[in-house]
Amino acid sequence: MSKKKLVFSGVQPTGNLHLGNYLGALKNFVSLQKEMNCIYCVVDLHAITTFQKPAELSNNVLETVASFLATGIDPKKSILFNQSSVSGHTELAWILNCVSRIGWLNRMTQFKDKAGSDKEKASVGLYIYPNLMAADILLYKATHVPVGADQKQHLELSRDIAQKFNNDFNCKDFFPLPEPLIPKNVSRVMSLRDGTKKMSKSEESDYSRINLKDSADEINKKIKKAKSDTEVIPDNLKSLEKKPEALNLLTIYSELSKIGIEKVLNEMSGKDYSFLKSNLAELLIAEISPIGKEITKYLQDKSYLERILKKGTEKANIIAEENIKNIREKVGLI
Repeated sequence: MSKKKLVFSGVQPTGNLHLGNYLGALKNFVSLQKEMNCIYCVVDLHAITTFQKPAELSNNVLETVASFLATGIDPKKSILFNQSSVSGHTELAWILNCVSRIGWLNRMTQFKDKAGSDKEKASVGLYIYPNLMAADILLYKATHVPVGADQKQHLELSRDIAQKFNNDFNCKDFFPLPEPLIPKNVSRVMSLRDGTKKMSKSEESDYSRINLKDSADEINKKIKKAKSDTEVIPDNLKSLEKKPEALNLLTIYSELSKIGIEKVLNEMSGKDYSFLKSNLAELLIAEISPIGKEITKYLQDKSYLERILKKGTEKANIIAEENIKNIREKVGLI
């Protein structure tokens, strides 16, 4: 790969990616591959920090690859592979476990959120997975990482670990300190049923999210049933402060139409939310339905998806093996 900026990002294979994944990550990934070297990884080792049914996990990896391809990730421009196929990730993770500090991990808020009330029953993997995330990034000496607001803390940890490694082993600038790439004007996509929660596959009701594989009819039904507000659309953002569901629908419309939310409010103020929903459903069907059809098409040829992963793994391994060799030398491993 050339010496221009190198982007690394990983997506967990949860299966059935949704609108939040698309607007928050995948759409940005497609743009980034036009201007930077990009490595996109299906992080299946992160997935197993909580128990996964083996057959489901394998299928979810392939479905995630299909979603990447369907949204426009080009395996000729970007490296696309699954994490567990490159052994350098786990080897470097162990080395970084010995560099990282327990106090740093204790400050990670996502562990507290994911482990829930009974932290004693959480896996050790869930506790130390920020170190694996650092290994994912540093293995390729990535210079930039696309992050949302909820992931900034983990990237800061990666930078701390990289700096400590460079200091401990007297190798200034060996690991670059990865910079965050925060997409401009991208808002978090919230649940269609509860505007205070992120859109998520884990929410019980399928009506809480727009899945990338949803048909036009399903999209229409979900938007019609989405929570909004009984009053008309206001002409200012302040009026929406205590109306998260209404704000969420307007935000999604703004993102898809590429019209600033203030202008959307200007154009729609005084109208019922049914007017917004009708227009939003049209936009979603135009953008999401073709992606869903492409995902379905790719999933009919799983051997093709496996070949994409195999080629991506070969490319990733070329970089990883060279870097691991140098890392082992720095640490003193023979």
